[in-house]
Amino acid sequence: MAWQGLAAEFLQVPAVTRAYTAACVLTTAAVQLELLSPFQLYFNPHLVFRKFQVWRLVTNFLFFGPLGFSFFFNILFVFRYCRMLEEGSFRGRTADFVFMFLFGGVLMTLLGFLGSLFFLGQALMAMLVYVWSRRSPRVRVNFFGLFTFQAPFLPWALMGFSLLLGNSILVDLLGIAVGHIYYFLEDVFPNQPGGKRLLLTPSFLGLQSSKAPAGSSLTITQQSQGSPGTAGELTAPF
Repeated sequence: MAWQGLAAEFLQVPAVTRAYTAACVLTTAAVQLELLSPFQLYFNPHLVFRKFQVWRLVTNFLFFGPLGFSFFFNILFVFRYCRMLEEGSFRGRTADFVFMFLFGGVLMTLLGFLGSLFFLGQALMAMLVYVWSRRSPRVRVNFFGLFTFQAPFLPWALMGFSLLLGNSILVDLLGIAVGHIYYFLEDVFPNQPGGKRLLLTPSFLGLQSSKAPAGSSLTITQQSQGSPGTAGELTAPF
């Protein structure tokens, strides 16, 4: 019964979030069980274009390292902010959400190649957090129960936390940079005089629904939990 309830709950998660999170967990489990090796997953342009190991273009986004604190930290943030984006500003716009993944993935792969980065899952997580934070500027985030700040500071707090753990912040900076490029092209530039939407979802991804105001659904949801006229408070996973 417990497994059935858990499965039913998981099926309530939006499709893109469910698929990406499940792929990350299954990939990590396969590595942990030694069914796969990280050497079969990392991004290597030579192996992709000379040996036609094209799966590496995808698998490098699915592996967050061996089971441990870092893995659970990253996967919880991926699940949380991917879901809030999909249920918020991308509600009813699955094709647009998939296109955001594709746009971010292609740009990260190109820039990651220049920086000799082999696994880009953490960069994608940083991008998701950045886009959510810019579309939810009035939401207050409680970070680890220690600090409370406005949502736009969250990506930088995560980068600082990564630095404290002794990790390189290059991957986080890449995700933030790509997230900002997407946010600017999708939310800022179209609203400038003479501006227009440059990121049009390809027709092969399905019919594109009408564009909702950026972050509107999420902001309303958060505000309904607090007092009228104030932004709600969001608690981070840790």
